[in-house]
Amino acid sequence: MLAFVSIFTVSCDNDDDVVQVPVDYDTYSTAYDIAPNFARVNSSLYEYVDEFTKPLVESDVVLVYMQTDTTNNGSPVWKLLPYTFFTNNVNNDEVDYGFDFSKFDFSITVNSTLNLDSNSSYYTNKRFRVVIVPAKSGKNGGVDYNDYNSVIKFYNIDESKIKVKN
Repeated sequence: MLAFVSIFTVSCDNDDDVVQVPVDYDTYSTAYDIAPNFARVNSSLYEYVDEFTKPLVESDVVLVYMQTDTTNNGSPVWKLLPYTFFTNNVNNDEVDYGFDFSKFDFSITVNSTLNLDSNSSYYTNKRFRVVIVPAKSGKNGGVDYNDYNSVIKFYNIDESKIKVKN
């Protein structure tokens, strides 16, 4: 009878299993602006490459936004890359802005059906915002990455502290 009772004593553990969700203490959301000098790859492709000051954590995500306009009160309008601009000329040429990143660096590309050598306005005097966030929120994190303001709010990024990287 003692063996029978001991089975229930061991198996009836009243300790509630609390699952601890790991917290990413290595990544803090950050953002900075750049006004890159693009290098010519060929007549229809220009590229900018920049290294991070320290490697990213594997779970970090880089978002790059391009300023495409300003509002009536002078606030910038940001578009998430990749972004395609249609020139509305007779050929309906397009200019594609894209980016990629690794834990060590990121690049922004300007690719076009136009000859960019003679259309430098598509890659000069452009302003981009690089936003680095932890990927902890996953797919259903409640943030629309296409909406810059939603990203800033969700990750508590203080826009007054965003600086231009030299």
